[in-house]
Amino acid sequence: MLLAASGCKVTVIERELHAGGRTSWIERDGFRFDRGPTFFLYPDVLRSVFAMCGKRLEDEVDLIRLDPNYRLAFEGGPTIAAWSDAAKLKEEIAKLNAADAANLDRYIADNRRKFEDFRPILESPFNSHFDLLKLPLRRALKSARPWSSVDADLSRYFSDPRVRLALSFQSKYLGMSPFKCPSLFTILAFLEYEFGVFHPRGGCAAVSAAMHRVAESMGVEFRFGEAVESLTFAGRKIKSAHTASGRFDCDALVVNADFANAMRDLVPDALRSRWTDRRIAGKKMSCSTFMMYLGIEGQYEDLAHHTIFLSSDYERNLRDIERDFRIPENPSFYVHNPSLLDDSLAPAGHSSLYVLAPVPHLHENVDWESQTKAFRGVVMRQLSKVGLSDIEDRILTEKVFTPKHWASELNLYKGATFSLSHSLDQMLSFRPRNRFEDLESVYLVGGGTHPGSGLPVIYQSAKTTARLLAEDFGIEVSAPTEALRPRSAWSTLAGESA
Repeated sequence: MLLAASGCKVTVIERELHAGGRTSWIERDGFRFDRGPTFFLYPDVLRSVFAMCGKRLEDEVDLIRLDPNYRLAFEGGPTIAAWSDAAKLKEEIAKLNAADAANLDRYIADNRRKFEDFRPILESPFNSHFDLLKLPLRRALKSARPWSSVDADLSRYFSDPRVRLALSFQSKYLGMSPFKCPSLFTILAFLEYEFGVFHPRGGCAAVSAAMHRVAESMGVEFRFGEAVESLTFAGRKIKSAHTASGRFDCDALVVNADFANAMRDLVPDALRSRWTDRRIAGKKMSCSTFMMYLGIEGQYEDLAHHTIFLSSDYERNLRDIERDFRIPENPSFYVHNPSLLDDSLAPAGHSSLYVLAPVPHLHENVDWESQTKAFRGVVMRQLSKVGLSDIEDRILTEKVFTPKHWASELNLYKGATFSLSHSLDQMLSFRPRNRFEDLESVYLVGGGTHPGSGLPVIYQSAKTTARLLAEDFGIEVSAPTEALRPRSAWSTLAGESA
């Protein structure tokens, strides 16, 4: 979209039959499911992408704001609603710890400052390690407290581990533990409360479809069902991409496939001085996910749009997944129940349920061929803990997706759903760069490059990459057609509550 808006002739080569990749859809027997992401945070990034193409996001996608954002079910109780309304949220937090509820405003205020300090960093490329010395980053590090983890940083506000978990489980959006994830990412929960959680009508895949529609109207050529089989270089400079149907010469190549597998499969190791196969093999990868896409007879009217079940063994779950590479015995999980709000996803009176349980990425300790059936049984038993005790009898259609499927069907390295882990030594200039440093006229977008995983920052990586490419080729970058500012809800609501 952005390159076409700047006047480039763009061809998209996509091995899937439709746009979106992990943010696409699965259809079975009249039911439709988001394949990966199921909600949108901080839609202003996406809004600016459409504005730079002369479009209004609201004209292309129907974004429905949720309130509460989701429900958190702690094993053994209680269940709390994560309201964006400040007063209501404090009442819910007080169910866990009254003293901690009183510190919520301070947490929000500090993370608002942290986000504003770090927003320029997330919006800027890191083309060399010297960029780490820039003044904005040095100033931002003071509020980010990089030596601390998300959980440790939250302990400055909240003494109850359940409250900290309610505001840190979001580190799983990056495929990481809150006990290891850098403290910068306390802003993830803040973003949910500050700017809201949104459901696009038709699911998140509807956003991908809208982007495809807009890009095609701007002259972008899409070649679906075509895999890139090889690349040709002159030295380190890209010359062409090859598919089964022919050769595509190019001045520049943007890689939005999974970084690790794309490099290992398409670029000779000798051309990669920094990101060799050996170095990629030594990198820390995110966890993976066990997925169940369930078409259900009837509807669960008491089940929230988003429900997160937090196991009493949460810390043990994380050790199982990240350190010991084994399947948790008492897993935490997430359930998406969009059909009460959005009737486009299931036949009338029925439900499209999406169930996700974090699991290790592919490792010799887990044989998914032999262990899938047993773990499915574990997850089904866990679902009874959020009121779905009769779910097995109501399943009309089902698709199970394991790390092995993420690797074989979506071509993700080690089936790591969130790409490279977001440890300090794999962020900023230590992450593969938007202007890929090992090759000439090759650029990266997606979760494997700066700023990282999660839809808002992935769309930000697209803005950064498009700007770098345009600068390199002397192209004028498209500007938004309207002034855009982040739209805070919390400050207004908090003021009204006060």
